[in-house]
Amino acid sequence: MAVSTIKATFPCDIEKVWKTVTSLENYAWRSDLSKIEILNDKQFVEHTKAGYTTSFTITVTQPCQRWEFDMENDNIKGHWMGVFTQKGEQTEIEFTENVTAKKLIMKPFVKGYLKKQQSQYISDLKNVLL
Repeated sequence: MAVSTIKATFPCDIEKVWKTVTSLENYAWRSDLSKIEILNDKQFVEHTKAGYTTSFTITVTQPCQRWEFDMENDNIKGHWMGVFTQKGEQTEIEFTENVTAKKLIMKPFVKGYLKKQQSQYISDLKNVLL
């Protein structure tokens, strides 16, 4: 099991950050995705530009506070938790992924993969918010 947490602060309102992160329709700012397929109000599938699909099931939605989901693809299975905090005129986010590799050969690479994915996500988020 690998756990990776990333924090970032943005000089904008929490609602703007929340709406950007949680929107399943407006994802063009994500450099890694080709599309998001919405299955129902709790489940969606992300399709990467490289052709990988990951299924998500939303488990917690507390608007402008917390968003959580379970995720799974051919290589990993895990849980993602996003915490949103308004700090004056800024918004702090803290995203934590807890992932288990499904294939033994993947185990040594999971933590590095998570760190890389999280860094790219934050970079993309900064580009759309600022």
